[in-house]
Amino acid sequence: MVEPRNFSEFDEDDVRSRPARSTRPRTKDRPDYSDAMQGFVIAVDRGRVTCLVNSQESEGLTDGVITAMKSREIGKTSVVVGDLVGIVGDTTGIEGSLARIVTVTPRRNALTRTVDDDAEIERMIVANVDQMAIVIASANPEPRHGFVDRALVVAFDQGIKPIIIMTKCDLSEGEEFLASYKDLNVQIFKTQIKNQKGNELDEIRNILAGKTTVLLGHSGVGKSTLVNALVETADRATGSVNEATGRGRHTSSSAIALALESGWIIDTPGVRSFGVAHVDSKRVIGAFSEFSEAIEHCPKNCSHNEESCALNSWELDANSKSRLESLRRLLKA
Repeated sequence: MVEPRNFSEFDEDDVRSRPARSTRPRTKDRPDYSDAMQGFVIAVDRGRVTCLVNSQESEGLTDGVITAMKSREIGKTSVVVGDLVGIVGDTTGIEGSLARIVTVTPRRNALTRTVDDDAEIERMIVANVDQMAIVIASANPEPRHGFVDRALVVAFDQGIKPIIIMTKCDLSEGEEFLASYKDLNVQIFKTQIKNQKGNELDEIRNILAGKTTVLLGHSGVGKSTLVNALVETADRATGSVNEATGRGRHTSSSAIALALESGWIIDTPGVRSFGVAHVDSKRVIGAFSEFSEAIEHCPKNCSHNEESCALNSWELDANSKSRLESLRRLLKA
């Protein structure tokens, strides 16, 4: 008969311990990607990223275009059109090859919108752009001040030069609508729905030359038609406007950067909602430097749309009054 042991006799050698899941020691060393090939993102579609690289950097690469995917190294960082990225792996660019994006260069700006004014859900559209062309139609669909104002808010916030392009001007002149923006120092261009040639298109080409410009607008306003006129090889699908709802049908599902003779133009899918809840209003106000002195006398947390606002008693000329009205409208956007 085995005598029971007294538990007080047990020591640490009598206890079985579960071995660690991994005996591999942790290290603070991280892979060195300083030699990664540098690429410019020109399209992102269903997890596949199309990048333009210097073809001389990769043996066997003929057209300078490779396909890549996000790697675990960049975590939750998004990759959007306009990004400058570091690429490793299979960078030959041959059909079926797939490289890895391991770094994203810090962005100088980003075009981001919130969904239905919910600041918790932000969607980045493009990055590293010089200009934003806000495309609206004079009619069919009708232009909306709310959309243009919100786009201007994001442009001012990110230091992006805004441009307004009104299409379909053979249907309506649109002068009354455009009058709201004449004092904002925003360049405005007008084109027709069919005859997109001649001086009007040349003027737009001149403003786009040497810049990276993103086109932003509702579906059906003619963004893709305009792109096809500016870039002969674009072949972007065009659509029509639903007569029942007055809204355009989506023809583009993702953003894409297209090369001009000088510069880039980025076509984006038509947007239905464009929230700006994520934007810092102080940076928007910074675009109206003539009011900075007056704003210093405003009460704390002034919205600049209230009776106690110092701007109400500030001496303004006709042009400044018009710009103040625009600022206040933008702050309400």
